[in-house]
Order: sequence, then structure tokens, then C-alpha cells
Amino acid sequence: MSNTHMDERGGLVETAREVARRLVGPLGRRWVHVQAVGRRAEELRPAVGGDGDVLVAAAWLHDVGYAPEIAVTRFHPLDGARYLADAGFPVRVVGLVAHHSGARFEAAERGLAAELAAFELEDSPVMDALITADLTTGPDGQRYTYSQRIDEIMSRYPAGDPVHRAWLMARDALEPAVARTEERMRAGQPR
Repeated sequence: MSNTHMDERGGLVETAREVARRLVGPLGRRWVHVQAVGRRAEELRPAVGGDGDVLVAAAWLHDVGYAPEIAVTRFHPLDGARYLADAGFPVRVVGLVAHHSGARFEAAERGLAAELAAFELEDSPVMDALITADLTTGPDGQRYTYSQRIDEIMSRYPAGDPVHRAWLMARDALEPAVARTEERMRAGQPR
């Protein structure tokens, strides 16, 4: 899938939405979450300037790695990134999906840090906004505060689970991304 091919099919965002619908649509509740994260990313476009399409595409694609047909490692950020890279998505979108919402913390817990490191970790307003979109949206599409969302995630996994352990480390590390995005949104709003 070249960038030209994406333009012919309606652009990056529409292509991302179509791929997400095909792969995540059958997953019920996960699809509800992804749609809400996509909408939230649209709201956050002012926080990222001219990178809005990259943000929204990554938001639509962030959970494609849960699709059974591409879940190789069962670590969805890595499986999703590998699939998207093979499908020809832009390197930047692939990296955002690979590293969304603190994936590096869980990768370390699962022994997959080296594999995840094959994808570039972006430190930018776009990554901050992707973290915000995902981590202020609940599993049923409801709006949460960052703390509510992390509490909800941790409540689903027992203390010994890699996800629970990862969020013990990631919680404080990722919270500033949400604060930066909220500040960028305030700064961009008319006064």
C-alpha cells in the first residue's frame, strides 16, 4: 500500500479506518473502544498542528494487533505494527502504533523489548495526543480521566500479570503526556 494507493482510496485516515473496521470490527467491545478513540483523536487535532491525519490514522489502527489473524506474539502493539509495516503504512504511523500508550513498559515485562525497539519511539505532540485519546477512553467508549482509565485497566489484571506490572511503572510516566495535550488544546482554543 503506497501513499499514492492510499490517496486513491480516500487518504490515510480513511484507509486506516477501513483496515481497523475489517480487523477490529468483529471484536465487539474492542471495536467500540477503537471507534471512540478515533473520534477522540479527531477532537485532539488542534493539539498536533498539521499532523492531524497521522494522529487520527494511528488512533484508528492502535488496536489492530488484537485481530486473531495477525496476533502472532499476542502483544498487540508489536503484532499491529508488524502487520501495518508489511501492509505499507507510513513508518511514522507504524511507530506510533508500536509504541502507543506506553507499550515499551509491557514489552519489557513480556521480554519483547528488543522486538519493539525495531520501531521508532516518537516523543512528540502526536504521541502525547495518541496516548491521551486512548487513555481517556474506556473499553465501552466512555470518556474517562487518565486516572480512571488506568484504574480500570489495572482492575482487569491480577497483580502478577505483565499488564498490571507494566502499568505500575507506566502510570506516572505517561500522565504528563495527557497534561501536555490538554495544555496544547487550551493554548489552541480561541480566548
